[in-house]
Amino acid sequence: MGDSSCIAAPSTNRLEGKVAIVTGGASGIGESTTHLFWKNGAKVVIADIQDELGQAISDKLGENVCYIHCDVSNEEEVINLVDTTVANFGHLDIMFNNAGIVDRPFGSILDSTKSDLERVLRVNVVGSFLGAKHAARVMVPQRRGCILFTASACASIAGMGTHSYALSKHEVVGLSKNLAAELGQYGVRVNCISPSGLVTGLSLSAGQGATPEQIEAGLHELGNLKGKILRVEDVAKAVLYLASDDAGYVSGHNLVLDGGFSIVNPTILKAVGLIQ
Repeated sequence: MGDSSCIAAPSTNRLEGKVAIVTGGASGIGESTTHLFWKNGAKVVIADIQDELGQAISDKLGENVCYIHCDVSNEEEVINLVDTTVANFGHLDIMFNNAGIVDRPFGSILDSTKSDLERVLRVNVVGSFLGAKHAARVMVPQRRGCILFTASACASIAGMGTHSYALSKHEVVGLSKNLAAELGQYGVRVNCISPSGLVTGLSLSAGQGATPEQIEAGLHELGNLKGKILRVEDVAKAVLYLASDDAGYVSGHNLVLDGGFSIVNPTILKAVGLIQ
């Protein structure tokens, strides 16, 4: 047996000395991740367009957290975000491209509009591209860094999102893999996190009036892993892992948080009598 003394105890400050940007950091997954990064020793820049929410979080957490207004689809604002972060903190270690929007409740391609598609792609894809581009601009000379994206389980299984949203998240996964191939030579890791359904402001806006409790009950009924509901805190913990040195040799990976849903064919399981 190996010497157990060689196994390091988990660190409670897994991001000590790191500087992170979290786009969409004022609510939902971004807000939860901001809190967890801060708790683990990082200096965190919240980037969002929700000024009151973002500033309130910054004021609450104190001097190691600041808020910068940033529309991620506007390149000048993204440049300002990255440059201001480096000017204030000296470097940038983690870029979490999390900001995203949905278009409308589920519907047919026949009811989808070009304007809805362009609006979703502008934030979800162009915003992710710009965030990664300008993070890489400062990380490549450092020869270290971590770029993360929020994608979605709808990039792994069909029918879980609107056409515009699914298209945008497929593109984010593809971008992440391409960047991992290019930036590895500079010591920069690039990964995605792909959660399945959970209650956030986005899911509530697309929920056609359903309460959080109703959405969670429906997700639990559909889910493969029973006795557990995916929440924003679970996603934040997965993001923390990918951002930390614990994932120091993980790059080009799309970490799917769906309780095994995307790998299960219930028709087969019912046919062989494994599920009712």
